[in-house]
Amino acid sequence: MRYISTRGGGEPKTYSEALLEGLATDGGLLVPAQLPEVDAETRERWRGLSYPELATEVLGLFATDIPREDLAGLCAAAYSPAVFAEPVPLRPIGGGITLVGLSEGPTLAFKDMAMQFLGQALEYALERTGGVLNILGATSGDTGSAAEHALRGKDRISVFMLSPQGRMSPFQRAQMYSLQDENVHNIAVDGVFDDCQNLVKDLAGDLEFKNSQHLGAVNSINLARITAQVVYYFWAWLRATDALPAAERDGFEVSFAVPSGNFGNILSGFFARGMGLPIRRLVLAANENNVLDEFFRTGVYRPRSAAQTLATSSPSMDISKASNLERFIFELAGRDPQRVRSAWDELAAKGSFDFTADLPRFAGEFGIVSGTSTHADRLATIRAVHGDSGTIIDPHTADGVHVAASFVEDGVPMLVLETAKPEKFGETITEALGVDLALSDELQELLAAPQRVVEIANDEAALRELIQASALH
Repeated sequence: MRYISTRGGGEPKTYSEALLEGLATDGGLLVPAQLPEVDAETRERWRGLSYPELATEVLGLFATDIPREDLAGLCAAAYSPAVFAEPVPLRPIGGGITLVGLSEGPTLAFKDMAMQFLGQALEYALERTGGVLNILGATSGDTGSAAEHALRGKDRISVFMLSPQGRMSPFQRAQMYSLQDENVHNIAVDGVFDDCQNLVKDLAGDLEFKNSQHLGAVNSINLARITAQVVYYFWAWLRATDALPAAERDGFEVSFAVPSGNFGNILSGFFARGMGLPIRRLVLAANENNVLDEFFRTGVYRPRSAAQTLATSSPSMDISKASNLERFIFELAGRDPQRVRSAWDELAAKGSFDFTADLPRFAGEFGIVSGTSTHADRLATIRAVHGDSGTIIDPHTADGVHVAASFVEDGVPMLVLETAKPEKFGETITEALGVDLALSDELQELLAAPQRVVEIANDEAALRELIQASALH
């Protein structure tokens, strides 16, 4: 299996090369030269596997340059009971909706599912090459803590994680800034997430600086994260169809609703669907920063400025420029790199690009529909789910449940991807339910721990200087 750039430049890469490179050398994103296919017989053979075993099978279709025994070891370490006590449980909450529990990891957010594998795989690849890697990333809340907890203390890796000042919950800040490991560098930028993401892309696009400073990525521009997330789509489908008679399983469709900011999580579902998993619909749930909802409803992609990006009660989705949309555009454009480049040239010149001619294909050929959720919707949904099932969901998951409700169909299970534990967003839960969530002693200690963070302006030169002073070489 080889990986090519959405913009057509560079030589095809192996999985390990894509893992270490992050952003392609021509500024595009790496995608499989061809998606692997999984037929019904193979899915049934996978039904009785544990999560680490299933991860080995699915990721083995992508990471063909990693010996299977080695890959099995990486997956066993990433998804061990010590890391995930209960990997990906499914919990019905009424109204034809089931939650897919992705927040059982160390940072209580779905990002752990891919990041724990990424941490194992990066260390493995660097040990084989004898190299070092300085991870440069941006987070709107959960990516940063998941990455730092997966990579902390690793000898060959340093992490430089950008976050927007004042735009994360106190819990999210504590999970990141309380880490005291020497290889973890938290950097709070005076701006919004998109400013942080732009800084990452600018430095990653400077090939001389990228190579001299050994820069890599853990944001969802890193293809390894996308492929690791594919695994839980297969797992969820298998668990949702376990009770069906064997004769009814082949081709049985489910729908997935995905709270979306950077389009990485739902892109993994798009890949799974392309591999043959029977997915009827992929329901994209946006918050008030609903640039992606606008695109999938109208065909026009019009990112907002930093000043227009709202601070909401689902802060991990406060994103107006979705990095992974380029991978979808590549497929929408018939895998024509010239059309992709033209779209991004148009975006740079006009602030938008237009695919309205392809609009019927979004829900038809690709199965993607979308909707928007507001703060009032989140509060009402948290109350309703708690009243109906006794389950407390976080505000991002509430966005998913709210939008999913409009697309529930008889006979088609609606699986909503849970994004985080509600404890991470206690203020919103208190506003919705009038209760304060009880925190474990461990979590209370986390919130009280001293924090270590460097604050900088939204300034590329300042970031370059900081990285040069502390990067591994």
